[in-house]
Amino acid sequence: MSTLSPPPIPMELHAGNRQKLVDSMRRHLSNSNRSLDGFVFLQGGEEKNRYCTDHTELFRQESYFAYLFGVREPDFYGAIDVGSGKSILFIPRLPDDYAVWLGEIKPLSHFKETYMVDMVFYVDEIIQVFNEQFKGSGKPLLYLLHGLNTDSSNFSKPASFEGIEKFETDLTTLHPILAECRVIKSSLELQLIQFANDISSEAHIEVMRRVTPGMKEYQMESMFLHHSYMYGGCRHCSYTCICATGDNSAVLHYGHAAAPNDRTFEDGDLALLDMGAEYHFYGSDITCSFPVNGKFTSDQSQIYNAVLDAHNSVISAMKPGVNWVDMHKLAEKIILESLKKGSILTGDVDDMMVQRLGAVFMPHGLGHFMGIDTHDTGGYPKGVERPKEPGLKSLRTARDLLEGMVITVEPGCYFIKALLFPAMENATTSKFFNRETIERFRHFGGVRIESDLVVTANGCKNMTNVPRETWEIEAVMAGGPWPPTK
Repeated sequence: MSTLSPPPIPMELHAGNRQKLVDSMRRHLSNSNRSLDGFVFLQGGEEKNRYCTDHTELFRQESYFAYLFGVREPDFYGAIDVGSGKSILFIPRLPDDYAVWLGEIKPLSHFKETYMVDMVFYVDEIIQVFNEQFKGSGKPLLYLLHGLNTDSSNFSKPASFEGIEKFETDLTTLHPILAECRVIKSSLELQLIQFANDISSEAHIEVMRRVTPGMKEYQMESMFLHHSYMYGGCRHCSYTCICATGDNSAVLHYGHAAAPNDRTFEDGDLALLDMGAEYHFYGSDITCSFPVNGKFTSDQSQIYNAVLDAHNSVISAMKPGVNWVDMHKLAEKIILESLKKGSILTGDVDDMMVQRLGAVFMPHGLGHFMGIDTHDTGGYPKGVERPKEPGLKSLRTARDLLEGMVITVEPGCYFIKALLFPAMENATTSKFFNRETIERFRHFGGVRIESDLVVTANGCKNMTNVPRETWEIEAVMAGGPWPPTK
């Protein structure tokens, strides 16, 4: 069961996002001594079939379009008049037999009211509408979305339609401004992200309570998906679930088609579950690590507590102005100190830091912005350079924290053979390893602990609510309440 129910979706959220963009665009254009005449113009996501079949894949809106308009349906276009701030939706003109197979064909007024926009027209009226609405001289100007996603190295797809050559287009102005708008979350956005965290936290706890040795990894995924959809109305996940046990927990992006959460796990295995539900486009990203039999061994406790100390220390240090690279290094240093204390490593920890030994045990970055996308926009705006050193080059942002950012804190410690063995043979790093102890951890896998944080005026707030201390996890897995009764 659940104590939660899906909250109402406020379309004022998207109206606020549009106004935020208009304000930013006007500032930029005024500072550049450019006219405010023109339209921001975006193309929504398109419905796609599975290869050559008539099987329609479950649609999820393109993220920038979702941010500005909140539209659930495919094949829309949207525009915002920069000068007036007025918003326009263009909807597809549906064939008559749509009503037979897919439901009522809704009037333009339905979409105007539902999505709180100023005007609604059909897609085949785009040219006419822009010509009528444009107040400047010459051809109407369209600001199109085109720019690099620094996480995927893919480019945003600019809007296109038959006849676009009749307009002036700008491919450079919009993307950096709109990407930056998404970095700082409004209070309405935070409410949706909080709900996604609440239902995901509850689903993670449900999995902890029901897991037993001998199950399949995908059964844990299934339990999570069922709970977040059944009680939270979350039809989509933020990303493909990672349900790794044993050696698989050292595979950072386990769960993909070639490693589909299908191992049968055994008594004594450690599980690493990285799963987050999405509610009205806004996501969560939570990782819990725990023993599948409900009891930590001394080795499991040692590695788990090393990661937990890093997780908690970073959260304690976070506040506006703190640099994210420094937070990553803080997490690394705490984990290395713990590994030295446990006789897995030997030598000077500061020397290990110089030699980037932390990247052997934590090759990924400490965390990433999160919102409408799991790896949300704005990690590397113009002027912010990506570090080049091992581990640090995997950071999805190197920025200073700002109030209103939502960022994950996800330190990890893994025994990845592809990294560990070369480092043990390397002339500069081999001296740090206690080979006898390392051998004991050859098939350990790894631990990751991940929470979602919003940066506040004086620190940060943890939006994730799951058991973290080893005793809390053991108590919940034994059937105890969460939060624990006092």
